[in-house]
Amino acid sequence: MRRIAIVEDEPAIRENYADVLRRQGYEVHAYPSRLDAMSSFKVRLPDLAIIDVGLGAEVDGGFALCRELRARSEQLPIIFLTARDSDFDIVSGLRLGADDYLTKDISLPHLLARIAALFRRSDALAATEGAEEIIERGDLMLDLKRFVATWKTNAVELTLTEFWMVHALAKFPGHVKNRDQLMQEANVVVDDSTITSHIKRIRKKFMQADAAFDQVETVYGMGYRWKAQ
Repeated sequence: MRRIAIVEDEPAIRENYADVLRRQGYEVHAYPSRLDAMSSFKVRLPDLAIIDVGLGAEVDGGFALCRELRARSEQLPIIFLTARDSDFDIVSGLRLGADDYLTKDISLPHLLARIAALFRRSDALAATEGAEEIIERGDLMLDLKRFVATWKTNAVELTLTEFWMVHALAKFPGHVKNRDQLMQEANVVVDDSTITSHIKRIRKKFMQADAAFDQVETVYGMGYRWKAQ
């Protein structure tokens, strides 16, 4: 049974989402605060975390929790589910490594679809464990079995979403991937600005390994491509 953690300070909202997810067959553990959640996560991580940004007295407690979770696991799917919908908050959440950022006016069927998409992606990663599969494109190496990306032998710490986006681009260098194709490869359903934020974050991470990195090209009006060498 999939284990989902909900971190939400409003009791009624927390229990409503927990009840809906349990009726979908998920094992749900709900927490009112960042400290309560982290105390539990130190014992066992969930299979997916749904986090509010504001947690009680901690105005940005959800951001801090996301940072702590990412430090423990690059692969854990993380969704922000919050009333805060400013571009600044959305970009901040994605920069911290969240896989998705949703507002609380989202319909329950839509939320369930996003969760299912993230689990499908996790399953796709797990399915590669039975075979050694390495993609090498110049200085890039992607190990699909171990979920490892390196550039010029330097490790690049990518989230699951970022890893599959890089995989989609690098698999066929020079081929343009539009937003829909990137979403399909990464098993996420997001808007244009979210795709853009993920691409910016990918570039930043590779540039930390190599300041001259310029392999991800924007093809205006069309999408993105991995530069052919």
